Amino acid sequence: MVKPMPRLENCTWSCSCAARGRHKNQLEKTAVGLAAKVGEMLSSSVSSSPLTLVGHGTRTPSTSSLRSSSTNSLNLNQHLVQRSLVLFAVGAFMALVLNLLQIQRNVTLFPEEVIATIFSSAWWVPPCCGTAAAVVGLLYPCIDSHLGEPHKFKREWASVMRCIAVFVGINHASAKLDFANNVQLSLTLAALSLGLWWTFDRSRSGLGLGITIAFLATLITQFLVYNGVYQYTSPDFLYIRSWLPCIFFSGGVTVGNIGRQLAMGIPEKPHTD
Repeated sequence: MVKPMPRLENCTWSCSCAARGRHKNQLEKTAVGLAAKVGEMLSSSVSSSPLTLVGHGTRTPSTSSLRSSSTNSLNLNQHLVQRSLVLFAVGAFMALVLNLLQIQRNVTLFPEEVIATIFSSAWWVPPCCGTAAAVVGLLYPCIDSHLGEPHKFKREWASVMRCIAVFVGINHASAKLDFANNVQLSLTLAALSLGLWWTFDRSRSGLGLGITIAFLATLITQFLVYNGVYQYTSPDFLYIRSWLPCIFFSGGVTVGNIGRQLAMGIPEKPHTD
């Protein structure tokens, strides 16, 4: 019995189908491999990229940090100007009041044309004292931050007001108290000034700045009196009274406490050796 021969078309069709199947499998494997490589590349690039997506846009961390730093610096500058204005006003007002007391007790003598001005004081006294108060009041917290010793002793406005009252009392005593000589008065005021520092400050920076302020202010006053701008009655320390450095010391401590209290809202700068 003779078997029929397979047809040539069937063989050709089967061979072409098998080849197409193998080619298709290779293409699928290649596509899968390429997709895996592209996914790895995308994931690595996204992980190493500094961009972060926020909503529909992109924002870099450097831009946000720059904006926050600029905002902080603007707030600090505004706070600095406000503190300076407050300290200037306090210094000018205290200079008017305390200098008036010295003039009324004939401790300080100005020329006759000056007495007719506001509060019987020279026009330059309030702005000079206001500027000095602003500088001193800003310097105290700055030195505390630089030394890494933030002042925490009696940081409240009630203590600051008591310190101001004691300072006014010391200045009042310098004009009201009568001693046998100026040396006894100077020693008494020196003890009161140190007591003011111990009661309301007790910091090394406050003591050092108070002594420096008293020394510089005394030199400036000696220069002004020497040039005839004004004068003191019964001078016993070159051209001035011997108790005047005590007033400058207690005034520096008082203004420093005001400046520290005004700077309470600013974060302390950490000290690094």
